[in-house]
Formats: sequence, C-alpha cells, structure tokens
Amino acid sequence: MKSHTVKGAGGTRLHIVETGQSSGAPILFIHGLSQCWLAWTRQLDSALADNYRLVAMDLRGHGLSDQPREGYADSRAWADDVNAAISELGLDHPVLCGWSYGPLVILDYIRHYGDGNIRGANFVGGVTKLGSEEAASVLTPAFLGLVPGFFSSDAQESVQALDSLLRLCFTRELSAEQRFLMLGSSVSVPPYVRQALLSRSIDNDDLLPRIRKPVLITHGSDDPIVSPAVIERQFAGLAHAQVRLMHDAGHACFWNDATTYNRHLREFVEAS
Repeated sequence: MKSHTVKGAGGTRLHIVETGQSSGAPILFIHGLSQCWLAWTRQLDSALADNYRLVAMDLRGHGLSDQPREGYADSRAWADDVNAAISELGLDHPVLCGWSYGPLVILDYIRHYGDGNIRGANFVGGVTKLGSEEAASVLTPAFLGLVPGFFSSDAQESVQALDSLLRLCFTRELSAEQRFLMLGSSVSVPPYVRQALLSRSIDNDDLLPRIRKPVLITHGSDDPIVSPAVIERQFAGLAHAQVRLMHDAGHACFWNDATTYNRHLREFVEAS
C-alpha cells in the first residue's frame, strides 16, 4: 500500500492511499461522513487489485487529511480536492466511487469540472441532495436522531453517537480491531467538520440529467440510514443509470457482501 499527500483547495493537504496495478484502470474511492479510507479495506485488499489501480482518499477534515476550520460549505473546494487527487496522481479517466456522503462530493466535482475526465461514477448508499425536507425524507429516523450527537463538543455524547453510527453503517459485526480503528478514525473528525458537512444546502436535480458518463447506483435493501426509496429519485434524473439493489445488505453494502459488490463494480468498470 502506497501513501500520498496532495494539495487540494486552499493548500489543504489530502491523504491518499493506493494499491493494485499502476497500469490498470483507476478507481477512486470516496468515503462517507466521519469515515476514512479504511472503509474501503474489503475492496483495496480484494482481487480487484489484480487488475485495477485502486485509490482511496481521506476527505478534507477526515482521516490523515488536514482539518481546516473553513471550506466545507464551498462546492468548488470539494471539486478542487477531487481534481487534485486525479491530476496529481495521474489518474486516467477514473471511475469515481462514492459512499453515503461521497456522491455529493462526486457531484461537486462534476458540477465544476464536468464528466469528460472520468470513466463513470458509482453512487453507493448515497444521497444527492441535502438541506431540504425532500432531502431529509430519505434519511431514517435512526440516523436523524444521532445528528445532535455528531455536533456535540461533549466527548462522551459524541463518541456514543459515532459508535451508534458505525453500528448502523456496518450491520454485520465488525471485529474488535476493525471497530477500534474505524471508531478512532471517526472520533478524530472534529465536530465542526461534521456540522459543516451536514449543514450544506445542496440540490443536484439540475445536474443529474446532464451526466453523460455511465452511472451505477448501488444500494443495500436493508439500509438503515438512507432509504432505498432514494433510488427512484436518483433514477428519475439518471435514466441511463444501472441499478444494483443488494439483498440482505445494509448501508455499507460493499462491506456486508464485498464479494457481490466487487463483482458488480468490476462489471461496471469493464463495461464503461
């Protein structure tokens, strides 16, 4: 596993890991709220590495990336961060693969840079809008009930909320080591970062129909955070998208059933 540091918007240092074949088609993985690149372990350590260049970035404010106080409400900043990863690492038309909050970052990139330099996009258990009643309607009460804890400066309240989020994301039990690593990474994200991310007001309904590159929508049938009802709304703006509903899988469907998810991702990359 190689580690890189690239400079994103405003000089923010972004931590990126990569593995796999340097000459293979690149896949850039983008994690969700208060997570980090470790979420993609079951892809990075899989047979996908035999054929593809697998790259996973820590978003600004997360993991080993810088945690500036500002810049989280700026769509252009998120777009520039992704562009920095693509350009500085020389990723030739990568597939952008975003989980949960990740599709919002992918769409920030496409809004400012277009889709000409990517092969396609995979939205995994993702949302494409925030900050409205319509956006909140696809988020479950179990998740929404945790949000005040995400913003809390009280350590115990914050850890409890983040631990509950992990349990919602990874519905099948994590090993003690995996839970320790993921919870530690989640807790290391400052409350001001989580609050800034969830306070954004975003509506990409105008952008979705303009995407011409292939899109794969992947969702767990038992997702306890983002209702599968979101698929119909996304598909309404992405009539050419492929949809993979993974049965008996939750929010982190790529973790719950990595074998099936990785097969679907491989098929998508090969066809794109």
